[in-house]
Amino acid sequence: MAQFTGGCLCGAVRYEINGDPVRVAHCHCDDCRKATGSSFATNAFFKEDDLVVLQGTTRTYSHTADSGNTMNKEFCPECGSQLFGFGSGGAGIKTVKVGTIDDASAIKPQIEVFIARALPFTRLSDETEKFEEGRPR
Repeated sequence: MAQFTGGCLCGAVRYEINGDPVRVAHCHCDDCRKATGSSFATNAFFKEDDLVVLQGTTRTYSHTADSGNTMNKEFCPECGSQLFGFGSGGAGIKTVKVGTIDDASAIKPQIEVFIARALPFTRLSDETEKFEEGRPR
């Protein structure tokens, strides 16, 4: 079983994860690009019970995703770093933005979703399974 630690840019929020990711995905959807300010987001999905916030609190922004699910993005109220997310379509699972993990070298993306929306300059990985839109359930 893996253990990860991480936090926001300013250090106000710190967390620990005791468990292996259920899945790791590069997401090229518009929401992930806007939320991260990057060309795509790398999200690690963990069992919610494996994640513990050690310090600080997060604020939540909710919106409706293309799937129709309610998506909740948790961020540091001090520096604005998005740390976690959860949605109405994934009970018991939280996403962690991989960039907030202190040492993410053991994280290996398995899939890429919404590649139909990938920006033209984005190089897709040769090592991931690809989905034009979201991953089928």
